[in-house]
Amino acid sequence: MEAKTGWKTGSLTVFVCLLMVLTLPGPTLASDIGSPSPAAISGLYPGKAYSPYAQRSFPSQVFWGETHLHTGVSLDAGLFGCILGHEDGYRFARGEEIKSSTGLPVKLSRPLDWLVIADHSDMMGIAFDIQKGTPNVLAVPKGKEWHEGFKKGGEAAGKAAFDLITHFAQMKVPEKLLNDYSPGSKIYDSVWEDIIETADRFNDPGRFTALIGFEWTSVPKGFNLHRNVILRDDGNRASQVLPLTTLPPLGTQDPLDLYQWLADYEAKTGGQSLAIAHNGNLSNGWMFPLTDTYAGGKVDKNYVELRAKWEPLYEMTQIKGDGEAHPVLSPNDEFADFETLDKGNLDLTEVKKDEMLQREYAREALKNGLALEQKFGTNPYKFGMVGATDSHTGLSTAEEDNFFGKATSAEPSATRAAHPFIKSALGTIEGYELSASGYQGVWASENTRHAIFDAMERKETYATTGPRMAVRFFGGWDFNNYDLRSRAPAFIGYEKGVPMGGDLTNAPKGKAPTFMVYALRDPIGANLDRIPIIKGWLDNKNKTHERIFDVAVSDGRKIDKDGRCKTPVGNTVDLEAANWTNTIGASELAAVWIDPDFDAGQKAFYYARVLEIPTPRWVLYDKVRLGAVIPKEAKLTLQERAYTSPIWYTP
Repeated sequence: MEAKTGWKTGSLTVFVCLLMVLTLPGPTLASDIGSPSPAAISGLYPGKAYSPYAQRSFPSQVFWGETHLHTGVSLDAGLFGCILGHEDGYRFARGEEIKSSTGLPVKLSRPLDWLVIADHSDMMGIAFDIQKGTPNVLAVPKGKEWHEGFKKGGEAAGKAAFDLITHFAQMKVPEKLLNDYSPGSKIYDSVWEDIIETADRFNDPGRFTALIGFEWTSVPKGFNLHRNVILRDDGNRASQVLPLTTLPPLGTQDPLDLYQWLADYEAKTGGQSLAIAHNGNLSNGWMFPLTDTYAGGKVDKNYVELRAKWEPLYEMTQIKGDGEAHPVLSPNDEFADFETLDKGNLDLTEVKKDEMLQREYAREALKNGLALEQKFGTNPYKFGMVGATDSHTGLSTAEEDNFFGKATSAEPSATRAAHPFIKSALGTIEGYELSASGYQGVWASENTRHAIFDAMERKETYATTGPRMAVRFFGGWDFNNYDLRSRAPAFIGYEKGVPMGGDLTNAPKGKAPTFMVYALRDPIGANLDRIPIIKGWLDNKNKTHERIFDVAVSDGRKIDKDGRCKTPVGNTVDLEAANWTNTIGASELAAVWIDPDFDAGQKAFYYARVLEIPTPRWVLYDKVRLGAVIPKEAKLTLQERAYTSPIWYTP
């Protein structure tokens, strides 16, 4: 272990950069292995214990999963050719080898620990019936047209799928089909019952958790306002309700109505629920409103309180782009332009304008939330970080070398990178622009529905673009470099501070917050480049600001007096073999950092971003394995990353 500590004279800056090139144990418990101090034991155990693993009172394991997988039950996924259902999705997620909808054998490198299958609540099951050509579908001219397009396959199936999606977005679905596949109908209710039964059957406490959920797909005029709904409960409670939809006359596109549905669910069943928004980058400025909502309402006290209550998390990285930051909003962040999709709304019927961006990206929303809290007393954008795939294949694949695409039509082939994902008269989202992302790490006490959900509620979660790094992030007032000398810093983290998702208040006189962060690389993945901590704050004139501090870097590189490392980590990617070597970077990075610009009277937030060294992007694997011709504009490498939930400071 090599430790480097630098002090900036006359300030509170402390940079502790630890480069640890030890052999890594498994990722689940690695950050908590070793002997805590006697003081930490006495503070965190009911009684003193020699064994550091006995009677722990804090979450000691990270469990991997995602909250956003679609199967053929979703109308778009099914029409794009997905024939896999919920049972297939669960079997695959827990590590079984299955066949994809295109007949390819597929298996995860490692099983997931938990999963939410969040099929679109509108018209659940219609796609399977269109595939089969059921009598009620064929009785409607449009339904017969969609069925015939699906039977032909290829381009005809794609056109049929987009036609159905367009009819859905424009609220022009034939009335007969809308009635057959709406809540309360025999067909719809039986599909929901099957979803619940399958989740309960695959839920195996301690081994694999299947949380019940659905996607509420509000997409007015192509503006992405989608939310995934997650239930904490089993089928006994979930079966007492039917999902909320968006199409009239039963549905609604107003998030306030979704919040009412969540409240009604809890009141009726005694259960618990939450919602997760995603893809603000495709909302054209409506995901994080500042004054008016798209539904015609106002961002007022009622709105901010309800959003804060029901949306504790935000899905800020997935197949349809990374949503942490944008180079226009964060010009001083050289890593902000990452997997950026910023051409327009979801169906490219309206192009993007720069003024929309501040209401679309996570970092800017976190900053604007501080200003709204100053105005209304509640921060509506006080969310933790989530990564998910939004795959419509029934396959939760987020690894670059095992990426099965957004939809069945984009499963591995020599042509998928060059085939447009969405094309309109206004622009094109190319196939190669889609991202093999992401997963969510949850720090919990056990692998059960209640423990996973509760960790989400308290925001003790983090997003990754696919790799399974183990990341801890704590904030407090008294962390120091000695706290990292143990192989069990989590004991100190919980004893002296709060974890990711937590709050610091009322700074002790003369003190600035200290943060302890550490990360272990994915055991089968790439080494780590650096860990920046991103700070956002609200000044005394109610203006928001951000600043980035590199707090831990690999390979002995220097952090300058402004808190930045200007030296790139390098690149070992072999473009001919789609490979890389871990001869640069670090297997483990850790730091204790003190905010040098802290003002005890200003609201602020802090989160950590963990960057890997460069590795091959999925298109490079397609080129090497399939002989695919990759457009010259496509990026062949990337730096995968993790984003912790923030820690907030409130005076």
